[in-house]
Amino acid sequence: MTWLALTDHDDRRFSLRGLGSDKKDTPLLADDPRAMLTRGTIMFETRLSADGRPQVLFGYKTTHPWLRSLTFQAIPGGGVAMVQVQGKAITHAAIQHEDAGRTDVVRITYSWDSTAKWGRMTLEQPEDMQVVSVAVENPRPLSLDDIRDLMLGRGDQTFAPDMIFAALSNQIEPIGPMPTLLPDTPLATPLGYKNAGQLQRGDTVLTKSAGIVPVLQRVSRMVPARGSYQPIRLRAPYFGLQQDIIVSPDQRLVIDGPEVEYLFSQEAVLVPARHLVNGFAALNEPCGPTICYSQLLLPGHETMLAAGTALESLYIGRIRRNASHLQSSILHTFDRSSLPEHGRPGHHVLRWYDAIHLARQRAA
Repeated sequence: MTWLALTDHDDRRFSLRGLGSDKKDTPLLADDPRAMLTRGTIMFETRLSADGRPQVLFGYKTTHPWLRSLTFQAIPGGGVAMVQVQGKAITHAAIQHEDAGRTDVVRITYSWDSTAKWGRMTLEQPEDMQVVSVAVENPRPLSLDDIRDLMLGRGDQTFAPDMIFAALSNQIEPIGPMPTLLPDTPLATPLGYKNAGQLQRGDTVLTKSAGIVPVLQRVSRMVPARGSYQPIRLRAPYFGLQQDIIVSPDQRLVIDGPEVEYLFSQEAVLVPARHLVNGFAALNEPCGPTICYSQLLLPGHETMLAAGTALESLYIGRIRRNASHLQSSILHTFDRSSLPEHGRPGHHVLRWYDAIHLARQRAA
């Protein structure tokens, strides 16, 4: 898989050879306005207003030499609809967003294979394991002209203020659980610290409370370095770190101490890194258009030790029981019978308002 385009409110990038460190030696699509991308993925993140007002979030429209458009629209009641028009052919799909908060951030992933007449649109929320997908019947390919109109903002294109970023890949991108550590993150093992990217199935790691456990799998993925994938630098000596490490916003840290027991009646809690960003202990890390994350799958979702601090390993819940979600995930290449089942996380996971309150208490 290769990310070809990335758009946000500050920058628009498109390359036929791919973006960032994943750039190829040769073009992945012919440099011809009529060249067709018959298989790919459009991913974007946006804020959905709680009042559910209808608005076009992202899309393009052209009438030359014939009518073509692709639009994603927020719909009343919460949710997103997709409409693709090519001449007289119309493709449509809608996905609802239940229990929307005041202003929720959602990730929409639209994947298609027009040759196989297969398509899928998925809605996910950062910090939430829930995945909601709908089928898209008979999706149409995108021409190179279409891609440039959509991703580079040519002609009649919309990129609403509520949008965070949008990206285009030439492959079907996975959904569901994602890796959250840089490959060079040092993890404690019986033989000392080793980089996460060096560990393989059958290796062992030291955990916070379960001793030595085996690595079941290591997963990696290249993603757009924007939105809920924007890397965060956790700085030493905060959080007990011996050196700085860089993680994704969804990486959860185990935090304990008297403030935790007082505020939450828990010995320890899990806090997503996104809620720790404060300008000194944790801050957004400048990055190129893409970034590669890795993570380890452990038998019981044990807590790893990374450069001196306790971090959550990959949490997959009971995904092995759902064949369609498993097939769509980053775990699809692994033997289903070899995957563990993870119950609830070992510690209470703080929401953003609790995490901010805890950070203020610690700073006081």
